[in-house]
Amino acid sequence: MRYNLTDLKLFVAVADAGSVSRGAQACFLSPSSASLRIKALEESLGVPLFLREPRGVALTRAGQIMLEHCRRCLAELEQMHASLAPYAHGVKTQVTVFANSTAIASFLPGDLQVFLRLHPDARIQLEERLSRDIVTAVAEGRADLGVVTWNEPHPLLEFRDYRADELVAIAPRDSPLAQQRSVSFDECLRHPFICLHNGAAILTFLIGKAALLGRALDIRVQVASFPAVLALVESGAGISIVPHSVLRHQHHSALAVMALDENWAQRSLSVCVRREDARLSHPAQALLTLLTRERRQAS
Repeated sequence: MRYNLTDLKLFVAVADAGSVSRGAQACFLSPSSASLRIKALEESLGVPLFLREPRGVALTRAGQIMLEHCRRCLAELEQMHASLAPYAHGVKTQVTVFANSTAIASFLPGDLQVFLRLHPDARIQLEERLSRDIVTAVAEGRADLGVVTWNEPHPLLEFRDYRADELVAIAPRDSPLAQQRSVSFDECLRHPFICLHNGAAILTFLIGKAALLGRALDIRVQVASFPAVLALVESGAGISIVPHSVLRHQHHSALAVMALDENWAQRSLSVCVRREDARLSHPAQALLTLLTRERRQAS
């Protein structure tokens, strides 16, 4: 297959514009050159990507699939350039941190603020991942540090205590559930849930706990962030189970918070690092020290 980045960018531009001439203009190419490139791309792939219509072009099914892949490829390239940009401006080291949704929504932003104030020349690449993916990334060297909820040993990693947290039930203040100081998970399952999107660690965890009871979550709404979960619960749309830490800086007068009467409600966040942490850069070692120190101070 013979095609280059210009061909892929042109293909996306034509698909977005619905016109070869307008797509060519967006890529600073002449219409004739663009037409030849599109034709060569189709011949290389062995499938038609566009349907030629009187007023422009439309994607074929193969073209729709191609467009999805092209967008991902180009986005990955943009991310690569963004990740390399700090080095082009004199930054010698960038710390890559993968963290789960709970850590990013609660403790980590404040701790990173402290770190960056102490190390103004440092750059941090922070990415949200599931705990199991974070453990794999740190073990493989794709991340310097990981912040996870994890209770199992790993041959290549060590885990250092970061922060203690607990899961709590939240409900609208006028809900019958809100009249109790603590509730069981079984009681919660009798109500519709507001949850994070599929793939979120806490949702996967709760679905597993419900399955052990032979039950399932009645998921009414799924959203992308904890603030959205809190707002929807406060509106009366349903209940939820969230880390208590995400409520620290939130003021929701119409929200009731109840202890979750389950042993597994107590959860600990850990920082994971490769055992041979001498390979860490000085900024990464400094961040590791700060995160574990914050745990000691919080205890």
